[in-house]
Amino acid sequence: MTPIPIIILIAVIVIILAMYNSLIKQKNSVKQTRSTIDVYLTQRFDLIPNLVETVKGYAKHEKELFETITKLRAEYNQTKELSKASELNNKINNVILLAENYPDLKASENFLNLQKNLTKVEDQLQAARRLYNMDVTNYNTSIQTFPKNIIAACFGFKKAELFELEPGKSENVKIDL
Repeated sequence: MTPIPIIILIAVIVIILAMYNSLIKQKNSVKQTRSTIDVYLTQRFDLIPNLVETVKGYAKHEKELFETITKLRAEYNQTKELSKASELNNKINNVILLAENYPDLKASENFLNLQKNLTKVEDQLQAARRLYNMDVTNYNTSIQTFPKNIIAACFGFKKAELFELEPGKSENVKIDL
């Protein structure tokens, strides 16, 4: 065998390995950024009971809202489903809107501190979602473009899903008191 075919074979193997490793890095990046979203959701959910307890003192008749938030938080922690996170987002908006109807609550130092922390976590969560979607888009583009699509198909790389809110979940929440 002449050295040229051997060199070509080695070059092809090196290229395949480089593309495979690149796909693995992108796939792991998607997993890591998804995990970051979970961290921020958990952090936010840890703030929610404190916020709920503060608001409860001012709005005892809103018991159903608080029970729903507690239930959704528990369900999300068990399943880690993004749809549960979206549903919980709406309920948190209800609590914040509810607080706007209670002037004493808005002036409470505890509530203001919790609201500030929740806003900070929401900002971090929004940034994490953008980063996740960017990583997913880059990964999906890689597994769908030539020649990496061949390597992706051979090794079973699957398309990742973007983080999207369910229809209607991004609309303003209305509260009737």
